Amino acid sequence: MELLLETVALYSLKLAYETEGHSPILRDDPLMGGCDREVFGLLVRRGDVVGIQVKVSHCLDLALEAVGGIDTVLGHELHRLTAEFRTAQTMEQLDAPLIALRAYLKDIQ
Repeated sequence: MELLLETVALYSLKLAYETEGHSPILRDDPLMGGCDREVFGLLVRRGDVVGIQVKVSHCLDLALEAVGGIDTVLGHELHRLTAEFRTAQTMEQLDAPLIALRAYLKDIQ
């Protein structure tokens, strides 16, 4: 799950900050801050659903802003997927929304 969480965060930050013609944002980029596999690993081991949601939601909010907000077609769908992620109450309930978010963020890169 740590890799999935890191990938969703990475794709979100790529949408928010990566610009054409510049170096791509990578997993070890300082921009990733507290959204790396080690941090997520600790949260997963603790079963800290709320902590995971806070970390990933910050990245998703940046991505939503980057696509023009909720009033755009891309933003509306991203908001819907984010809402599903934010309503999860157990670690198991995080899987499906994270997989959907990863696929969507990858597609709109």
